[in-house]
Amino acid sequence: MAKLAEAEAASFVQWFRAAAPYIHAFRGKTFVLAFGGEAMLREDFVDLVYDINLLNALGVRLVLVHGVRPQVEERLLRNTQGRPKCFLAPAGGGADRREEPGAVPSAEAQYVQGRRVTDADALEHVKDAVGSVRVDIESLLSVGLPNTPMAGAEIRVASGNYVTAQPAGVVDGVDLLFTGEVRKIAVAPIRDRLNAGEIVLLSPLGYSPTGEVFNLTLEEVATHAAIALEADKLVFILDHGDTVDAKSRRINRVTVAQVPKLLRDLPEGDMKLYLPHAAHACKKGVGKVHLISANVDGAVLMELFTHAGVGTMVTRQSVENLRRASIDDVGGILSVIEPLEADGILVRRSRERLEQEVEQFFVDELDGRIVGCVALYPFPETGAGEAHAAEVACLAVAQEFQRGGRGDALLAAVEEAALELGLTQLFVLTTRTAHWFVERGFNETDVSALPAQKKSLYNYQRKSKVFARKI
Repeated sequence: MAKLAEAEAASFVQWFRAAAPYIHAFRGKTFVLAFGGEAMLREDFVDLVYDINLLNALGVRLVLVHGVRPQVEERLLRNTQGRPKCFLAPAGGGADRREEPGAVPSAEAQYVQGRRVTDADALEHVKDAVGSVRVDIESLLSVGLPNTPMAGAEIRVASGNYVTAQPAGVVDGVDLLFTGEVRKIAVAPIRDRLNAGEIVLLSPLGYSPTGEVFNLTLEEVATHAAIALEADKLVFILDHGDTVDAKSRRINRVTVAQVPKLLRDLPEGDMKLYLPHAAHACKKGVGKVHLISANVDGAVLMELFTHAGVGTMVTRQSVENLRRASIDDVGGILSVIEPLEADGILVRRSRERLEQEVEQFFVDELDGRIVGCVALYPFPETGAGEAHAAEVACLAVAQEFQRGGRGDALLAAVEEAALELGLTQLFVLTTRTAHWFVERGFNETDVSALPAQKKSLYNYQRKSKVFARKI
């Protein structure tokens, strides 16, 4: 039991240290979190509310956007059970609708390009559903139960007419009636509420300057709000489907440029629905968009506070950058190489030495974190008959980011740098990774083949093997 407790404690400490940079970075940032009406029907919805409470407690400025589609469907069904149905106009044929005598609107709603045709009767059910769901969410966010993550919570929720809308009009020959489009987001009032420490709750309803009410989609409201507020993150929670491609492979990261190709093969579902909105938001300046499955417990926290995440992150450009190191990267380099130094794989380097030699390093930066590094030490002034060589040193990738081709990318970066310097050979000294270099064209050689300056520094107690490759 004591060993188990120690293991759990070590795991917690490791997780907390990994999450700490995110906790620091997210304070004061604006996140827009969107979830469908199905989320409210799940038994574990309260867990999502707990996580929202935690984000709020960490200083994240939150805007929540909820949907109501299943709640509206349920109300329409109750209203029409036992009554004759009307014939609904097919797409493009709205003007020729014929109804049975005494018919009332059908529970089988009509959709055009994914949007509900909202007549006056349906709009009343939408308003009823929005009011009910909004009150339920506000109620859950107000809970302060002891012995739960909500203990001591004093969350204030602001909602109101923050969305100005206009009619969507006629689409494919069908008048969408009270279905609308977002025209404007009331940015200043929302920011006032966020500055006051409140959570802002937006519903899929919009209001016209003339007092009309329009039915909107949650994805459109969330996207427009994130863009208008210049949000740092937009998060969509998927009720249907998972964050996988057509072959059920996990989609961890995708850039805006990759989205169109990805969409062509995706099956119908929330992933296909939300991805175009995610790409549009990134194009318009939203920092990052995350898509996560509602079926993963704690998905919001795991996606936001771990590097690997559990969903799909959409960015305007790649969040990974292989570049020359600077003095600011010393701490990140140390975090990568210290575990390998402890295992004896790398020679120990002090912070002072790294600071002096940091200009020799290249780093692989992923989402603001250094996940890999390599150093290149040129030896251009060699004796007669010797190659103009450079040492590849301190090639390392953090354990959780290995097997992703990052080692090869780092090696390619120093090779290119060596060629630019007019060098003709790379060599490496290693005790534990010989096969990796052999697989990449390096051949074992003797210490005597090293440049004279490097030969004089060779550590005969460590007995590193020497490998070289022409470039």
